[in-house]
Amino acid sequence: MRGNVLRMIAPGIAALAVASVGVMGLAPTQSGALPVKTQFDMVRSTAAVKAGCLPDATAHVRVDQRDQNERMTVDVSGLPAKTNFDLFITQLPDAPFGVSWYQSDLHTGRNGDGHVTVQGRFNHETFSLSQAGPANGSDPTQNLTGPAVKDTDAVFRPTSQFHVGLWFNSAQDAANAGCAGNVTPFNGEQQAGTQILSTRNFPADLGPLGQIG
Repeated sequence: MRGNVLRMIAPGIAALAVASVGVMGLAPTQSGALPVKTQFDMVRSTAAVKAGCLPDATAHVRVDQRDQNERMTVDVSGLPAKTNFDLFITQLPDAPFGVSWYQSDLHTGRNGDGHVTVQGRFNHETFSLSQAGPANGSDPTQNLTGPAVKDTDAVFRPTSQFHVGLWFNSAQDAANAGCAGNVTPFNGEQQAGTQILSTRNFPADLGPLGQIG
């Protein structure tokens, strides 16, 4: 199945890696070395499958390893036309998603296709951590779809984030597409719609970004 295969490609070199076993076959890019490209597919999220919506939705992701960071390109198709979405890097591919990082907006054109390129740290070292916040800060479990806060007093160890997910920017847009109409915190206003694409085609504890570098 194409979505279960992670490919790493350098000029003149090709290697296949099966995501379920995490075989890589190529060393990380080093300064002066040829750039390495990793490619994988995203599939419909568990929520989309349960709702029976957008059966043709898919995405193809390419990660170009650079000297000090990575460039990730996401191409989507089969989505509603002229609609806004939100791209996240997540700890888990399915709910509750774990530690998640808002990466970019993505907008589809008149044919339901879309494209975005972002640059950052997208490899086996991608992680977040919290060593506590302001004393007596807000409860991190409350009001998840309210405005983002600056005073959460949360503590968690360095936590890897190896999965990629795409959410509707609007719960109404999701409902119009036949998907669940619930509100989630996965956009800049914490008022997003449901997840539509994810890397759940990879193991929960071994997302595709964790196999890079």
